Amino acid sequence: MREWLTTNGLGGYASGTVSGPATRRYHGLLIAALPEPFGRTVMLSRLAERVRFAGGRELDLGDYLDEFRLENGLPIWRYTVEGALIEKRVFMPYRQNTVLVLFDLRSGDHQIELTLTAAIHFRAQEAAVDEPLGGPYEITSAEQGFLGFEVSLKGSPLPPLRLRVHGEAAFVLDVKTIENVLYPVEESRGYPARGQVWSPGRFSVKLSSTTGATVIGSIESPETIAALPPAELLELELHRRRRLLAIAVAEARTEVGAELVLAADQFIVTPAGRSEEKARAHASGDDVKTVIAGYHWFTDWGRDTMIGLEGLTLVTGRHAEAAFILRTFGHFVRGGLIPNLFPEGRKEGLYHTADATLWFFHAIDRYVHWSNERLTLTFLYPTLKRIVDCHIGGTDFGIHVDPNDGLLSQGAPGYQLTWMDAKVDGWVVTPRHGKAVEINALWYNALRLMEQWAIEEGDEAGRREYADRTKQVFDSFNRRFWYAAGGHLYDVIDGEEGDDPKCRPNQIFAISLPHPVLVRDRWESVLHTIRSRLLTPFGLRSLAPDDPDFKPRYFGDLKARDAAYHQGTVWPWLAGPFVDAWLRVYPDDDAGARVALDDFVRHLDDACIGSISEIFDGDLPFTPRGCIAQGWSVAEVLRAWVKLARRARHPWAAASPKQVPSYNRGLEGGVR
Repeated sequence: MREWLTTNGLGGYASGTVSGPATRRYHGLLIAALPEPFGRTVMLSRLAERVRFAGGRELDLGDYLDEFRLENGLPIWRYTVEGALIEKRVFMPYRQNTVLVLFDLRSGDHQIELTLTAAIHFRAQEAAVDEPLGGPYEITSAEQGFLGFEVSLKGSPLPPLRLRVHGEAAFVLDVKTIENVLYPVEESRGYPARGQVWSPGRFSVKLSSTTGATVIGSIESPETIAALPPAELLELELHRRRRLLAIAVAEARTEVGAELVLAADQFIVTPAGRSEEKARAHASGDDVKTVIAGYHWFTDWGRDTMIGLEGLTLVTGRHAEAAFILRTFGHFVRGGLIPNLFPEGRKEGLYHTADATLWFFHAIDRYVHWSNERLTLTFLYPTLKRIVDCHIGGTDFGIHVDPNDGLLSQGAPGYQLTWMDAKVDGWVVTPRHGKAVEINALWYNALRLMEQWAIEEGDEAGRREYADRTKQVFDSFNRRFWYAAGGHLYDVIDGEEGDDPKCRPNQIFAISLPHPVLVRDRWESVLHTIRSRLLTPFGLRSLAPDDPDFKPRYFGDLKARDAAYHQGTVWPWLAGPFVDAWLRVYPDDDAGARVALDDFVRHLDDACIGSISEIFDGDLPFTPRGCIAQGWSVAEVLRAWVKLARRARHPWAAASPKQVPSYNRGLEGGVR
């Protein structure tokens, strides 16, 4: 079922199905980003929309959906009801926990009356849908001059939800509990799937060719809500989005590139709360920025942030925000590690990761490349030196350099430290303890960067040390990781069960990173293996399909899904490294690289319209799964798209064998 998403730059969002019904616990018109200890919280679940005709006859507006489209990345619905064309828009003002739903009558001479019934269930977004409503809910009249009211949960520290209507409207108080609401996606994922919502009543709103209506749901102050009329708020948001396109690189300002730029904007946020972090940043002239890894349920993850930084902030021209993010994570380095993630509703990070910190070096390198600004590197260089020292001497979770070969090893009981991090009920599905191939490709890349930066920073002693270690890692890697029988690289060596020859995509980084660790004469063999066994239309499989552990579908309850998460499931973000590796091996074959990206064009009309899913099934028909919008998926496809477009003699849209749809995408028909 197709879904939509709009966000507010704080981590909050509005989301649902194109056709209307909520199917997930995360669907709602206002999921507000609240400071710790709350995290993101469902405040307004939905509006039930009906059209009332003379004589009292009513019809469900959703039954008459003719078209859904995005304009400037914002969702628009068009309904035709007995000759009347009604248009609905939903958007969130930037950095406000506010949602606006705008209704306009676009054609039809007669006046239309809508009845809009609010459904409410204050709960954490992760809470099961059968969580009790709590209460009682209390209704307070709005201040004079507004049609609306406030809803609060008695005895709760949660802020009140303020509902307002602009237009020719009335409110009918009709308090009731709606029972047995079904969320079918929750049911398919093995979670409680039926719950209650509470309704205070309904708005009656009149539409005409000259008079529209707007419903506002917000937890902001009455002064903030009343500061600007809805039409001006919408125009300001559209202007902000036009600015985003104007500052992006030229190849990303139109068509699919522009769509991905606006999708990227959804993941760059100012986190709610974290007052100490904000005070420190503001004192130095910075702002606090981070990256939401995916919607609906991910928070900010160090690994995802560093991998996605180039596509989300540098290709898009948001260099200052990239610097804010790098300096913020630099502050949070502990024991030579950056945080793996910040849990929902908490301000302290968790550090169980072996690769996020190594991706930090890569992100800094890409920042310097795109921005030509070195002050951030100079500021972070002492931190980077300490990180290397901690890895050499050994840090948490068994992360340490083996002095015998210079390679980086990792592993601790009960922890999943690489990006293949599925864990359920204490079961680590792919522990990969030992010397993982991508960890050592990243380690080599980091050492090469440090060698270069040491020269630029005048650190001659550091340069000599990094040069010596770089040579040792290069020699050891090529001696130890080559799996001659398969013509590819071991996934892990010196692991708990010896050397692991499973064919996984992690080996791509031995070629794709700016400083490839693999010797040149093995590139083609490794890339051929990856293309023939792992490449799909939507990224790389996490395990080759001829492996006995291959799982073709990511489906079912949590245990079944996690068992498949890295055992064949396709990951779109890996399309970016594949393009890099392909162009390194075949520098004149852009068409071969484009194969990895072309099908994402049609995917932008599927799943979450205008964005890219977290994962896909490992076999036909490659059904999208997981988060409906994933930061590193968007980032790496956009980055690779721009890379290829820059190499082309003419725009890719003209060179591609597929027709690129127009930017203002529509879904005429087939969505009722």
